[in-house]
Amino acid sequence: MPKTLFDKIWDRHIVVPESSAHPATLYIDLHLIHEVTSPQAFTVLRDRGLKVRRPDRTLATVDHSTPTLKNADGSRPFVTEQAEKQVDRLLANTKEYGIETHGFDSDYRGIVHVMGPELGATQPGMTIVCGDSHTSTHGAFGAIAFGIGTTQVGHVLANQCLLMHKPKTMAIHVDGDLSDGVSAKDVILAIIAEIGVGGGTGYALEYRGSVFEEMSMEGRMTVCNMSIEAGARCGLIAPDATTFNYLRGRKFAPDNFEDACEDWASLATDDGASYDKEVHLRAEDIRPMVTYGTHPGMAMPIDGMVPAATDDAEEKALGYMAMTAGGPITGAKVNRVFIGSCTNSRMDDLRSAARIMKGRKVVDGVTTIVVPGSEQIKIEAEAEGLHDIFTAAGAEWREPGCSMCIAMNGDKALPGELVVSTSNRNFAGRQGPGARTVLASPETAAAAAVMGVITDARTLKGAA
Repeated sequence: MPKTLFDKIWDRHIVVPESSAHPATLYIDLHLIHEVTSPQAFTVLRDRGLKVRRPDRTLATVDHSTPTLKNADGSRPFVTEQAEKQVDRLLANTKEYGIETHGFDSDYRGIVHVMGPELGATQPGMTIVCGDSHTSTHGAFGAIAFGIGTTQVGHVLANQCLLMHKPKTMAIHVDGDLSDGVSAKDVILAIIAEIGVGGGTGYALEYRGSVFEEMSMEGRMTVCNMSIEAGARCGLIAPDATTFNYLRGRKFAPDNFEDACEDWASLATDDGASYDKEVHLRAEDIRPMVTYGTHPGMAMPIDGMVPAATDDAEEKALGYMAMTAGGPITGAKVNRVFIGSCTNSRMDDLRSAARIMKGRKVVDGVTTIVVPGSEQIKIEAEAEGLHDIFTAAGAEWREPGCSMCIAMNGDKALPGELVVSTSNRNFAGRQGPGARTVLASPETAAAAAVMGVITDARTLKGAA
């Protein structure tokens, strides 16, 4: 029978099939860990006298609790003693159990969903897990990748397997040509606005169509990253020449690379394969998007009018965000801009923001920070002079890390401030207690920084 991309990978990894009595036992190819969700898991291993089953299938970094600033002496100003202890504990645990770790001394340290692909550890056909909900990012390579809880982190460390019910499959087709100024972030926000924040619940999403086929790997990672924001278990894109060219020559790329590419190419969904659900969008209908409420499904074209609330929750969200139904979102005063996160901190993202900021100045009173997703991105961006563009404009160029996306590392907004953010979640208080978040593309975020209000970046042509 013809099979989908998801079904092919799933079938390759079944250790014990699912039954009415228990979920399937799924083998895990790659386990990514960081300092926040792993300490308790290692404690359980130690208390039970267990070893890490496959340290060679485990890769660690520090990202969530890490400051994005350095002190004059090179030390790092951790926001709390607990945050510093989290990092120290991870480094001690991974040393004890022989796990490759990219700490502050590594040129590959960075956000876990950025540095894993950079090392070539993320590969097509894999099952990949991490104690982080945005593990779906890695599905951009044609992998089943999803977040797990702390208890499950311990399970995978101990036996390299996981109990899981098989999700249903949903194909999301976007065909046609995107208009100028429309980015991958706009595409995924448009999709979530279409199907809703619960529209993907119980499903693995496969993104299909010419729009995704023509996207760079950076764009594909942005799309798959936010699959979880539609409630999906994971999101995938079939591997192709773009995928193979990205992985070629990376540290963990297979020695028999051409043979691997042939196998990876065979993972694409077969003609005639069926999905449990299919959704179609026209590329021409997608415009630059921003959120106006307190979840990613409350998204709208930047040149549109704020929709009226349809229930009490949306009414409350509009009140929290101080948005007026029926009015424009452009022109809303901005207090902070954040360009970074596992959604939009890669080179394509930084280049896009730099094109808007070059020759312009950040408006006084609009604190703007640009945070590369990894040490490799920081090195490459500085080699291109992007950091000079940002700092000349009045933005802050920071050290790699999760930064304001999760606001647990010292980078956060003040109560009531409006933040235009390239991150993935705009829940109330996500970027600081009482802070209001508008999700947007790097171009839109950069435009907000230099204009001081939410601005359609398409209206800014060239350098000022």
